Amino acid sequence: MTTSTITYLGELRTKATHTQSNTTIYTDAPKDNHGKGETFSPTDLVATALASCMISIMGIAARKDGITPIDGATAEVIKIMYAEPRRIGEIHIKITFPKKEYTDKEKKIYEHSAFTCPVAKSLHPDLKQVIEFIW
Repeated sequence: MTTSTITYLGELRTKATHTQSNTTIYTDAPKDNHGKGETFSPTDLVATALASCMISIMGIAARKDGITPIDGATAEVIKIMYAEPRRIGEIHIKITFPKKEYTDKEKKIYEHSAFTCPVAKSLHPDLKQVIEFIW
C-alpha cells in the first residue's frame, strides 16, 4: 500500500498527502538553498520526525509497562546542516517531561525507548543525535 503521494507545485514547493488519512503537508526548500522557507523543509521533517518518533515510542512504553504517563511532554528540535555534501549533520532534541515523580527505572525505560525508536535506528550513524532529557 502506498504511504503517501507527493506533487511538485513549482517554486521548490511540494504537497505531500498521506494515503490512509488524506492529511496534507507542504514543504519548501529553505531560504539558504534557493527556497522560500515558508513551511517545513524536507530536512526539517526528518529532524521533527525523530523527535515525534521518540515521544511516541515513550508513550507506547508508558502504556505497555503501566508507568507514569508522559502526556504533555514536549520536544524542542534543532537541525544543523553540514556542507560537502549538503546533509543533516546533527539533530539536537530537548525532551521536557511534565512535572511528575518519575522513578529511576521509569527514566531508564523512557530513555531507552527514545534511543531505540525506528526513526533513530533508520538514520545514518554519522548523523549526530544529541538528546537531552529534562525531568
